[in-house]
Amino acid sequence: MPPSESATHRMETLLAQLGNRQDPQTGAVSMPIYHSTTFSHPETGHSTGFDYTRTANPTRSVLESAIATLEGGVRGFAFASGMAAVTCVLTLFKSGDHLVVSDDLYGGTYRLLEQVLSFTGLSTTYVDMSDLAAVEAAIRPNTQALFIETPTNPTMKITDIAGCVGIANRHHIMTIVDNTFMTPYYQKPIGLGADLVVHSATKFLGGHNDVLAGLVVASDETVAARIGQLQNGIGAVLGPQDCWLLMRGMKTLGLRMERCTENAKVLAKWLQRQSIVTRVFYPTLDNHPGRFVHEKQSTGGGGMVSFELSDARFVKPVLDGIKLITFAESLGGVESLMTYPATQTHADMPKDVREAVGVSDRLLRFSVGIEHIDDLMADLAQAFDHAQGEMAAQ
Repeated sequence: MPPSESATHRMETLLAQLGNRQDPQTGAVSMPIYHSTTFSHPETGHSTGFDYTRTANPTRSVLESAIATLEGGVRGFAFASGMAAVTCVLTLFKSGDHLVVSDDLYGGTYRLLEQVLSFTGLSTTYVDMSDLAAVEAAIRPNTQALFIETPTNPTMKITDIAGCVGIANRHHIMTIVDNTFMTPYYQKPIGLGADLVVHSATKFLGGHNDVLAGLVVASDETVAARIGQLQNGIGAVLGPQDCWLLMRGMKTLGLRMERCTENAKVLAKWLQRQSIVTRVFYPTLDNHPGRFVHEKQSTGGGGMVSFELSDARFVKPVLDGIKLITFAESLGGVESLMTYPATQTHADMPKDVREAVGVSDRLLRFSVGIEHIDDLMADLAQAFDHAQGEMAAQ
């Protein structure tokens, strides 16, 4: 997107116009898909700016420019998955370096840190980052970065991004924020001082459960240049077809986020009234301990709700009982999904670690879609009735 657009247009307009008239030769409204892996040089010593598609591709370049504009950064980067994006960012660090990381974070990131990067000599301390004093206390002389999820996945803990940036700046270290749950529609970490933002774009940005993708945005040119080197060197770039699918999904991000958030707010309050439910995790609930901080740095609660059942024996009949909502991993699509983190997204976390950070055997994670609220509520109600009936029959 041209800089002039970002200066004058609001988020919804930028999203709807994503890719429009970005191909000057044709004026295409939908950015064409450039499947070519290599590009002709006009003459010796000159390039069109596109030589080999791992390094740059016209379709990918439009997507990368768009996410940089939306997040308020200087440059964006598109990867073959969210984990490829996280891996590239963590490749900034070397053996002997130390990271301070949100303790309740996506299980895939935990797996990468513990089962892959720990063998390279990178060490990690996991901290409840809703406690800024604990963040400060965890920093060592060799600490190089804070890696933050807010809200966390799946217990929706909230981290004060600006507060962490202040700590990081005092210690001359980086701040990296996973913004998957909120997207730039609701939260802009770079505007709060973060150095890097990462996304599993498979989720809310793509929004249709049909494309695997990751995005990174850098706040300054020095960091951007290094990420660009790593992206090209590692080579896990997003293909042009998937770039186009992601852009198509992002065009409706504003509409989808508004609808799923509206649904999630209603369902979170409804869940609080159910006898089978003992605790509900949603950032804008009155009793959420991080509500004030979240509302200070974000403009919406998002579409993710987690809740604990009163008994672990309810989990199976609830998941067996849902009919409209799909029992499946992932999140952020137009279709509502329910996940059991203990055996799915966080299965690679040792049980004692999971339970210490709140991922209990009674916890369900609910990615609320854009279906009619009455239908979603009715599906949950009949699934809860089914579970309670089965328990009573035992």
